[in-house]
Amino acid sequence: MKKKTKNRIIETAIELFNRQGFGAISLHEIAQTLGISRGNLTYHFNTKDALLEEIADEMWAKIEVERQKRRDFPSFENIHNETQLYYAFQKEYAFIFNDLHVIKHPILEEKFRQFCLTTIKDNQAAIAFAIQLGNMKPEPFAGAYYNLCLSLWVLALFWLPQQAIRKVDDESEVIKVVWSLILPHFTPKGIESFKAFFGADFYENIGQPFSVKSHTSMF
Repeated sequence: MKKKTKNRIIETAIELFNRQGFGAISLHEIAQTLGISRGNLTYHFNTKDALLEEIADEMWAKIEVERQKRRDFPSFENIHNETQLYYAFQKEYAFIFNDLHVIKHPILEEKFRQFCLTTIKDNQAAIAFAIQLGNMKPEPFAGAYYNLCLSLWVLALFWLPQQAIRKVDDESEVIKVVWSLILPHFTPKGIESFKAFFGADFYENIGQPFSVKSHTSMF
């Protein structure tokens, strides 16, 4: 019974935090929404920070399961899958990713920093693997691939906030942007491998074609 109540508290808190923001919701409001006493809630979580820590631990545990797959096989297929997964996490835990104050909260800040560093290393491993297979060109200039790895991390983890600004809700968009950064570095062999795996149609519809004429007509 205790476990059931604890799970209900976590689920309700995430829903309220996502809707109104972490700072705007109190433990009393969570208890009211659940129809339980504040004392019943504080039996499980005596502070809002304790509740945040439990939610964060749940989120990191889910992410770690997926990250292990990349360590087992550092392929671009896993970057693709991981990007989709992080998009889902950003929606599930929107109150964390949409609020810099929450990201920089002492409970989360160091974990996010380590997560960033590890993800960059995982992306570097995927690039090294692709180069060894002949699917990716050698680095064109010093720092190009580190910057690419950093960009991929930023896109994967913080895509949702900028979508909110543009009022767009399209899960496929982030995948296309990620690949538009990677594919220019692929060899012809890599391009063919990409088409064989994801399909030529996906390759040919990464995004809207760029027209020089339409963007220079204003000058």
